[in-house]
Amino acid sequence: MTLLSLPEGVLSNQGLADLTSWKVGGIAEYLGEPRNCQQLVDMVQWAGAMGLAIHPMGAGSNLLVSDDGVTGLCLCLRHLQGCHWDASTGLIQAQAGEPLPRLARKAAQLGLHGLEWLAGIPGTVGGAVAMNAGAQGSCLAEWLVDAQLLEPSTGRYWHWRRQEMDFGYRHSVLQEMAAAQTPWIVLSARLHTNPGHNPQHLLETIKAGLAQRTKTQPYHLPSGGSVFRNPLPQKAGQLIEALNLKGQRLGGAQISTVHANFIVNVGGAKAEHIQALIHLVQERLMDEKGIGLTTEVKHLGTFD
Repeated sequence: MTLLSLPEGVLSNQGLADLTSWKVGGIAEYLGEPRNCQQLVDMVQWAGAMGLAIHPMGAGSNLLVSDDGVTGLCLCLRHLQGCHWDASTGLIQAQAGEPLPRLARKAAQLGLHGLEWLAGIPGTVGGAVAMNAGAQGSCLAEWLVDAQLLEPSTGRYWHWRRQEMDFGYRHSVLQEMAAAQTPWIVLSARLHTNPGHNPQHLLETIKAGLAQRTKTQPYHLPSGGSVFRNPLPQKAGQLIEALNLKGQRLGGAQISTVHANFIVNVGGAKAEHIQALIHLVQERLMDEKGIGLTTEVKHLGTFD
């Protein structure tokens, strides 16, 4: 393979909108969708040789892609799926692209308690590790044993224990590395759960949690999930609602009338519309309450 030839699984000038839950965004200079770890290593080594920036992606459920597109190599890891289960000890080895709802349901079916809250998060294991995903009072850091990581610059594999991940509220050290343009890639994660529980009870817990989320969140429209981190102990959604911004619309983007911490695509939205609403909320809340909001949403590409 020469430097100018594309590795297997890499295409040029590919649209990213359909790979995000918001259904917005421009063109990737290169898009790689590895089907196994060797393909992934080949892709990152090729990108390194070409001097291309690398942008790992999971399910795209908290990702806002610029309308102007993204330079470099976008790596969509959603095909790296699969789990190994030990129902006797409660240990689970999950690949980076494994969907969180499927992981939660399978664990419940095996009587493994602890991951029921993951069923309502439309993301992947890799993204959950990087973001320290959380819901219903739980977060991934509480259940992680260790993670297998790929260092793109060397192609070397690492195992980092939970203590090495610098977890915080919706934070891990992987976010800092990505911000510094040196992203490491989650390949898999080991999770501990509590074995020996009644599967039916766990599945009923999942069903009740999903019913509550469906009732209180705008699942019927494309969104990026919760837009802002909660400025604890306050809730971002309540603060935004107090500003009477529910229903505020720009183009095809709207602050949800169901939950104010969601911005939804009501049809024909562009990333610039969503970004403008994000800025509106941040500016209004700072001006009127002196409270700064940080986004949970990650941005990919260039924004004004």
